[in-house]
Amino acid sequence: MLKSQRLIQLIMLINAKKSFTVQELADEFGLSTRTITRDLQELSELGVPIYSVQGRGGGYRLLQERMLPPISFSENEAIAMFIACQSLQRIGALPFEEEADSALHKFYHYLPSDVREQVDRMKGKVAIWSPKRSNMSSACLRTLLQAVMQRTAVTLEYRHVKGVESRDIQPIGLYASQGYWYCPAFCFRNEQVRLFRVDRIESAVMNASIMCREEVGKWDLWNTPKHHQDRVTMTVALTDKGAHELESDEWFGSAIVQHADGSRTATIQVPAANLEFYADWVWRLGEHARIVEPREAVLYIQQKIDAMQAQYSLG
Repeated sequence: MLKSQRLIQLIMLINAKKSFTVQELADEFGLSTRTITRDLQELSELGVPIYSVQGRGGGYRLLQERMLPPISFSENEAIAMFIACQSLQRIGALPFEEEADSALHKFYHYLPSDVREQVDRMKGKVAIWSPKRSNMSSACLRTLLQAVMQRTAVTLEYRHVKGVESRDIQPIGLYASQGYWYCPAFCFRNEQVRLFRVDRIESAVMNASIMCREEVGKWDLWNTPKHHQDRVTMTVALTDKGAHELESDEWFGSAIVQHADGSRTATIQVPAANLEFYADWVWRLGEHARIVEPREAVLYIQQKIDAMQAQYSLG
């Protein structure tokens, strides 16, 4: 076996073991402990996070952040990776933002020179526009994503109209829309699924003392049982322009119906706890959309109109 092949297999083996002795590796590969020791030293110099454990029962351990073995990419796959990464640059915050930049830098460094030239010519030529919000925390996003991956509860300090309060949640997932990040999660206090906007999270800490629910861990962004949320019917009357604006909307788009008289409406079921969020979403369309029901949303919009009139009063 070539040394390069042996080192790759060694990386894969210690990734699986996390804790090991030189003798165990020597027996695995049929080599001397001296050769394995030299290989481990070489891997350490290459950046594989191995450290020795002294004393009885000692040996070697791998730090929490494990290394992946080399992966081969075709030229088109490499270009696709850069397009994907560039599409995220307009979003104000990302989970693992520094690590993503570091990985992309390594990836770029080892590309053949002609492929690097193609990538360089592509810079500034391809973009997926998204409003850039500057008040979101990458640290909170990282915590929420880690909680999803590790199936761990999170304790939040969450800001809303009544102030900041503590919430214990089990995150279901994360998604970005219109430049904002959202986290649907099971709220242990309300015993319901609630939608949390990440820019309103003051702090997020994983809380292993809270027992997560097995069924919640099986849900995802497209598969969350409706009966875990109190929902209300929202109907919106639309002008032609309003319907055009909402055609590609993730919530209202597929619900738009044109009636025999030419008028258009959209009717969807929304979580009662997030009614104001959906009302604000319709509010941005101005005179091209009118909420028909529920009454609570109509009253909320009327209050916003009154507040705007007071602000712009010429009297």
